[in-house]
Amino acid sequence: MAFELPDLPYPQDALADLGMSAETLHYHHDLHHKAYVDTGNKLVAGTEWEGKPIEEIIRGNYQPGAVAQNGIFNNVAQHWNHTQFWQMMGPGENKKMPGELEARIKDAFGSVDAFKEQFVAAGVGQFGSGWAWLVVDTDGTLKITKTENGVNPVCFGQTALLGCDVWEHSYYIDYRNKRPVYLQNFLDRLVNWEYVAERLSAA
Repeated sequence: MAFELPDLPYPQDALADLGMSAETLHYHHDLHHKAYVDTGNKLVAGTEWEGKPIEEIIRGNYQPGAVAQNGIFNNVAQHWNHTQFWQMMGPGENKKMPGELEARIKDAFGSVDAFKEQFVAAGVGQFGSGWAWLVVDTDGTLKITKTENGVNPVCFGQTALLGCDVWEHSYYIDYRNKRPVYLQNFLDRLVNWEYVAERLSAA
């Protein structure tokens, strides 16, 4: 089955008042994400990976320690990353973190503020393009990680609860070179914590 570009789960201007403009979502979703889908379909067609589950394709094409990954991995992994990313955000002010999730974060990081500080530091510290993640690690603990380019928690057997895209196309229209401001705003105003909590419950 071919990959398909998912619709955004909210109108393109729904996050504008929260710090992510309709222009950013147009370029990011309609152009960048669509390019990953289209290119991924072309590269997978006629190969052993055609019709396989997306996580299997990601794991099967990931090359640990490689300076660069192959084209199939890059595009399919970025399709997976972005599909999650759209759902990890949502409209509406004052989104409250559900109690179970908040308790697990406090247990793992000491406080919600400490978690946010470490998450922002991971995103800022990712040199070049990549992602910052909150994951359930293979031992069941919550951890903050960062990955280069399209690499994601699927590669390491982790469950992604929250991911923030720190490629420049995700923030440059709205924040120019202020990646730390973008990351802090993402955590404070954009995250759909109910969705993150649902992923934790399912992990």
